[in-house]
Amino acid sequence: MRRVSPFQTVVLTLAVVLILTASFFLAREYRVIERLWFNWYVFWQSSDAQALGLDDYEVVIEARAIDGLEYNVSALSFDPQRKTLFTVTNKDPELVELSLEGRILRRIPLTGFGDAEAVEYISPGIYVISDEHSQRLIKVHLDDDTTFLDAADAEQLTLGIDAGGNNGFEGLAYDNQGRRLFVAKERRPVQIIEVRGFPDAGTDSPNILEVTSSKERDAGLFVRDLSSLQFDERSGHLLALSDESRQILELDTQGKPVGNVSLTKGSMGLSKSVPQAEGIAMGDDGTLYVVSEPNLFYVFKKR
Repeated sequence: MRRVSPFQTVVLTLAVVLILTASFFLAREYRVIERLWFNWYVFWQSSDAQALGLDDYEVVIEARAIDGLEYNVSALSFDPQRKTLFTVTNKDPELVELSLEGRILRRIPLTGFGDAEAVEYISPGIYVISDEHSQRLIKVHLDDDTTFLDAADAEQLTLGIDAGGNNGFEGLAYDNQGRRLFVAKERRPVQIIEVRGFPDAGTDSPNILEVTSSKERDAGLFVRDLSSLQFDERSGHLLALSDESRQILELDTQGKPVGNVSLTKGSMGLSKSVPQAEGIAMGDDGTLYVVSEPNLFYVFKKR
């Protein structure tokens, strides 16, 4: 039998240590433990917990180009009064209104908004726009005569949670009944923050600002990043969009993942994978709208 030299033993030991270390970091980066937990949880839960039925959606508009923009869009929000969609561009920032078929209706220049990454409808004429880099939330007023918006004229809230990087506020969603603004922190760590008291606490309550998060909920998110959020008023569930994981994740009222669907080729009738999903919105009839870089527009309806 051939004897192993001390040098070979050291080399083999180092190789094993490197493999184990690489496996650990890959498992952490790709949230392997969380994904296994989620699959087990979905297998044993009752089907009615998946209120939105993401598996029943099918693409009806796929990768339609949003023509006429110089820079990529980010985020998406549905306006139930106007029956249109709003998105933002983060370079030479603009607020862009889209039809439900992905056609540009108007473009509104944004001054002083920094790295605009998300927009969310709050109430008729009221929206919140996020500045990713400085982690500001900016409340704006919009009507048919609005031709530009200046952040200096707007009410603002700066949270500054690990501010200054490129992993800031990527998504917004609003719970009108609970008066909660959900804010998605993109990564490091992936986090969903709840803000009460901004942009509006309501006339029947004092304007007290409350900012909370749930480590337990965030630890269960098996996606690598968050790029957008959507709150469903009917079920109280939250949709979380991940660009890097190419997933739409459904969270129940306790923040637990109860459903998901892939944005890869073959899923939901897609002929090609969605390249870089940046925004998700839901219409009042349950239709899902998604925008992806480079300025591609998708519509998904239930079969």
